[in-house]
Amino acid sequence: MKKVTIYIKPACPFCKKALVVLKRLGVEPRIIDLTAQPTLKQEMVTITGRTSVPQIFFGNEHIGGCDDLLRLKNIEEKLNE
Repeated sequence: MKKVTIYIKPACPFCKKALVVLKRLGVEPRIIDLTAQPTLKQEMVTITGRTSVPQIFFGNEHIGGCDDLLRLKNIEEKLNE
């Protein structure tokens, strides 16, 4: 299974929702908390071109945000590619 990384802010409802979805899939993502590490926000923006959270990666592939995650067909398949 690919490693999953997610940039979040803990108070963000979309971040919470994405984490619930990942947990239901049995995924333990690497969580990058931008509240605790605000200097990493620029890293996220540089990589994704987006300023909103969450930003989710399956391996090195940028999936997008919570809505993008929810729109994915066959999430489990994508995690195991």
